[in-house]
Amino acid sequence: MRKYKLNKDEIKTVLEILKKNYPNAESELDFSNPFELLIATIMAAQSTDRQVNIITKKLFALYPGPEDILQLSEEELGKLIKSSGFYRNKSKNILKTCEILVKDYQGKVPKTREKLVKLPGVGRKTANVVISNVFGQDAIAVDTHVFRVTNRIGIVRAKTVEDTEEELMKKIPKSLWSEAHHWFILHGRRVCKARKPLCEICELRLYCIYNRKLHIGS
Repeated sequence: MRKYKLNKDEIKTVLEILKKNYPNAESELDFSNPFELLIATIMAAQSTDRQVNIITKKLFALYPGPEDILQLSEEELGKLIKSSGFYRNKSKNILKTCEILVKDYQGKVPKTREKLVKLPGVGRKTANVVISNVFGQDAIAVDTHVFRVTNRIGIVRAKTVEDTEEELMKKIPKSLWSEAHHWFILHGRRVCKARKPLCEICELRLYCIYNRKLHIGS
């Protein structure tokens, strides 16, 4: 019977290797407060952190808070964030989110996932990014990299990001959730790439289900 998942000891070893390879892993989005990370993460959908950082450096210098951004129309904000892609929808969501922050939270970012996911443009992944990076809460934010890497290695076997998150929360110690999230992202960007994973240099190849199937056939 073909093996599709790693066992507990193998997962522990994989996490130890990732921790060694990415000891200072953290978000690659530039931010100095919860509001900046929230807006940057909304903007990062279907974009790159590098491009978002270019945009937010200029945006936050001129409009540092939700009250400031509300001075802009959708069209004006759209022009400022156009290079992030899907800018019309993003500008609409950002302005609606800023309105709610000002009206209901005194301009502050709420600290719970339950309140965050009710904001326009904020899904569970974005909420988890915020609560783990600025509020110190244990959370696993499953983006395309985390989904691809964890399923490819064999830590989980899930068809959706929701199921992937649920499985990861069971397989990984809670104290490592936030760190592991960053390890998977960096490994996905640098080694376990979407189209051409660099299996030949990957230190996880002896444990990785995907790599094993390459050599034994599927």
